[in-house]
Amino acid sequence: MKAEFIVIGAGMAGASAAYELAKLGTVALIEREERPGYHTTGRSAAMLMSGYGKPEFRVLTDLSEPFLREPPQGFSESALLARRGCLYVGAIGEAEQIDAAMSEMSSLRSDLLRVDAAWIVDAVPIMRGDRLTGGIWDATASEINVHAMHEGYLRGLRRAGGTLVTGLDGATFERNGSGWRVTAGDRIFEAPVVIDAAGAWADSVAVAMGAKPREIMPLRRTAVLVDPPRGSDIGSWPLVIHVGESYYFKPDAGRILISPADETPMAPCDVQPDEFDIAVGIDRFEQATTLKVNRITHRWAGLRSFAPDRKPVVGFDPDVEGLFWLAGQGGNGIMTAPAFARITAALASGSPWPAEFSEAGLAEQSLSPRRFENDGA
Repeated sequence: MKAEFIVIGAGMAGASAAYELAKLGTVALIEREERPGYHTTGRSAAMLMSGYGKPEFRVLTDLSEPFLREPPQGFSESALLARRGCLYVGAIGEAEQIDAAMSEMSSLRSDLLRVDAAWIVDAVPIMRGDRLTGGIWDATASEINVHAMHEGYLRGLRRAGGTLVTGLDGATFERNGSGWRVTAGDRIFEAPVVIDAAGAWADSVAVAMGAKPREIMPLRRTAVLVDPPRGSDIGSWPLVIHVGESYYFKPDAGRILISPADETPMAPCDVQPDEFDIAVGIDRFEQATTLKVNRITHRWAGLRSFAPDRKPVVGFDPDVEGLFWLAGQGGNGIMTAPAFARITAALASGSPWPAEFSEAGLAEQSLSPRRFENDGA
């Protein structure tokens, strides 16, 4: 198959980029697993939180929000967002952390509310008020329908004439004239530009293409589901995040999702939850609430990938012609996918950095893989 663009990895990053690129030319989206989004995308409990993460991610989130709130006609039969709210909480002795977080987030937004322990307990009755110093309420935070979003991108890709091929593990790469030849099994794809959206495997793909690795490190994140208090209506509870990100929990399909917010370095793999991390998460949850966990109904883990500076890596490789990086989205990749996809479509097709991102204060060099050249990476 000959195409203008080959996208490696059909998770949210690759699917959204392929969707936008298909408006500009022929796209082949290649996935090593039998099912797109099997790893990180399929294991994400994503939220849209405009005040969360590094400044670059906050800008990207803000520029993604309009798409998520009002996707294009026919993109999805289901709404992509459902209002949930987010409550950042601090324990006794953590007032300064709450104040610092409030100050930082308020520099970009004016609708956050500083709340006391009584307010938190009223919103989430299982919280231990005597162990809280207060918190921050973000009423605009919304739950993302990850499945509907992912399927919408894949459906749109097909409608635009793009091709999705799954089950292509062990791809090899070679230069073919002015472009690339990608061979996987008995399938051969050719294109001048390859988008490396392989998530935890981004460095592996880049090295196979002759590039230097950018030290994209996969970090394990663990989550479990537990039963809620008997007879309680938890549907209106917000996402609760410890201000130091030592745990978080939220309602999920009638149960409570709990995570210790762990970040354990891992080699790229089909990651499984670790019993120690599960125990830590349950302990932190029980210390913060009045609920005793008697049964875990489900457990899983996913990989969140970060560059050394914990900023995304988006742009053409400085040394390998035709290799375009789309990696290092960390725990922000779902809510920023629409913005990343627009950047990728512009730069990978040879267009200039989009004006909307410059106007929002985001510079191309802050995301480019070229930024690592100064530190010897």
